[in-house]
Amino acid sequence: MSYPNFEKGLLTTVVIDSTTREVLMVAWMNEESYHRTLSTKQTWFWSRSRQKLWHKGEESGHTQKVNKMTLDCDEDTLLIEVTPNGPACHTGHNSCFFNEVELKNRRN
Repeated sequence: MSYPNFEKGLLTTVVIDSTTREVLMVAWMNEESYHRTLSTKQTWFWSRSRQKLWHKGEESGHTQKVNKMTLDCDEDTLLIEVTPNGPACHTGHNSCFFNEVELKNRRN
């Protein structure tokens, strides 16, 4: 069993819907939020802006039930598959990734 590499600081965490495979959000974990996620089977993260631990859904009620967690080959990025209880984004969108970027032709 692998263990995340927290030596470089926070762990980049990608959260996807277990059923649809849609990327819901990207957040950060420290060692404490990682262990709370394991013990509660719900997502916990480290808020860089507020400098505190937060439980996803603590205010909105839109929690995320953890189904599977996988580390990348360097053990510094975590993929979490969840069953969401409501939208993942604080804007009310299902996913935080809804702002499409227009691709334009570029001259090199």
